[in-house]
Amino acid sequence: MKQQVHKPSPAFIAASWTALLLGAVAYLVGLFNAEMALNEKGYYLTLLLFGLFAAVSLQKSVRDRVEAIPVSGLYYALCWFALLAALLLLLVGLWNATLLLSEKGFYGMAFALSLFGAVAVQKNTRDLLAAGADEREIPPLPSGE
Repeated sequence: MKQQVHKPSPAFIAASWTALLLGAVAYLVGLFNAEMALNEKGYYLTLLLFGLFAAVSLQKSVRDRVEAIPVSGLYYALCWFALLAALLLLLVGLWNATLLLSEKGFYGMAFALSLFGAVAVQKNTRDLLAAGADEREIPPLPSGE
């Protein structure tokens, strides 16, 4: 039995993109204006990129499993590890940073908003593809043989 997928509303699509862009732009502007060494800025930039990739990859893996698309246990575990590592590294970096508490909170919240937005945008993308599957032919996945 095929599960019916509904298209996300334009308002939710706009809210998802807004959350992603607002979080990422705020984080990057804060980083650009921060008075810290260039290697520290690189560390926080890399964490944002790593965290976004890990969050989207985990969301895709979870969705694939729900839709009975094979995902290896190793890859699924690596997705969880990568996301938790990004969060832990951000926490450790902010804990040890010589920033005001309000700045630490700003970076943490902008990071969290970015991750949420990335997951929501990925979900919308999958939902739009799944809802449009009846209208066009989607090629089957490789069997892996």
